[in-house]
Amino acid sequence: MRAKAAKKNVTVIDVANAAGVSKSTVSLVLQGSDKVNPATRDKVQAAMAELGYVYNREAASLRGKRSNLVAIVINDLTNPYSAQLAVGLEANIRRMGLFSMLVNSGEDKNTQTELVQSLKEYNVAAFVICPAPGTDANWVNELAGSVPVIHIMREVAGAIVPTVLPDNQGGTLAATRHLIAQGYRRIGFFGGNQSISDYGERLKGFHMALAEASLEAAGIWETAETNRHGGRLAMAALLNDAALLHPNHVPEALVCFTDIVAYGAIEQLRQHGLVPGRDMAIVGFDDLEDSSLMTPALSSIAIDADAVGASVCAVLDAIRKGKELPTLGRLEVALKARGSSPAKQAV
Repeated sequence: MRAKAAKKNVTVIDVANAAGVSKSTVSLVLQGSDKVNPATRDKVQAAMAELGYVYNREAASLRGKRSNLVAIVINDLTNPYSAQLAVGLEANIRRMGLFSMLVNSGEDKNTQTELVQSLKEYNVAAFVICPAPGTDANWVNELAGSVPVIHIMREVAGAIVPTVLPDNQGGTLAATRHLIAQGYRRIGFFGGNQSISDYGERLKGFHMALAEASLEAAGIWETAETNRHGGRLAMAALLNDAALLHPNHVPEALVCFTDIVAYGAIEQLRQHGLVPGRDMAIVGFDDLEDSSLMTPALSSIAIDADAVGASVCAVLDAIRKGKELPTLGRLEVALKARGSSPAKQAV
C-alpha cells in the first residue's frame, strides 16, 4: 500500500492567498495590530481556521525580540479582589491581541524578584505588577530599563514607571463622610498597616473627613495580615479595648481598609453576640461580589476592576505606539451604601 503523503505545513503566504490579502496584513493580524479593520481580521482568522494554520509564537518572539505575552504579577491571589482584578486585566489584554501569564508573589518581595527574573526569559512584552510590600525602587527602575513595567493598585516611592491606582483617599473620604451623615460621631479606622502604600492614602481620607466635622478618630486598629483572619484578630483586640473604655469612647462605626478585613471583623462581632449595622456600623473598601449578598449587605467603596484593566491596556497601547507614557492614573471610586451602615438610631 502506498504511504499517505504528509500534510504540507501551512504558511503565512497560504493564509494570505486564501483570505485574498497581503502577507503583511496576515502578519499584522497575528501581531494583534489595530491597523487592520475588523472585517479583514475576521476574514484572515477564518482562513487560518480553515487551513489549520498554527502561529509559532516562540519563533516569532525570537525574531522580534519581544513576545505578545504580558506578565501579570499579583500580590495576593487569595484575596478575592485580586482575582477580580486579574480577570479584568486578562480580558482587556486579550482584546488587544496579547496574551497574559499570571503569577502570585504572596506579598513577598523576594518571591516577586524570583518570579520576575524567571519571566524575563520569555521576552515578555511588559510586566504588570501589584508591588509587594518593601519593593525597592531601584530594582523597579532597573527592570524598567530593559522591559516596560506598569504598577497597579500600589505606588513605590521613587519608582519611575506608569502607575494605575484607585482614588484611595477619595474612597475613605466618601466612606467617612457617609458615616458622619448617618449620625455617627465615634468612628474608627480598621485594618491595613504602614508597609502598604495605599494604607497611608486611605487613612488620610479618613482623617480629612473627620477634620471637616471637627471630630477625632475613635481609634486606629492596624492588622499585620490584611485578610479575613487579620480582621478577626483586630476586632477581638478592639472589643477587648472596649471593655476597658468608657462607653462614650467605644467606636460606633468603622471604616475598614478592605472588604476582606471587614468580613473578619463582622464574624468576630457576631461571636460576641453583637449585630453589625445595629451595634456597630461598618463600611468596607473594594466592593467584592459577596458584599452585596451578606446580611446585612456590606456598604463599601467600589473599584471597577475592568476599568483598571482598560487603563493598563491604554498604557500598553501607548508603549506599543511609542507614545509618551502617563506617570500616574487615578480611577474614580464610588460609595455603595447598604445595610451595614444605616442611619444611627436615636437613643
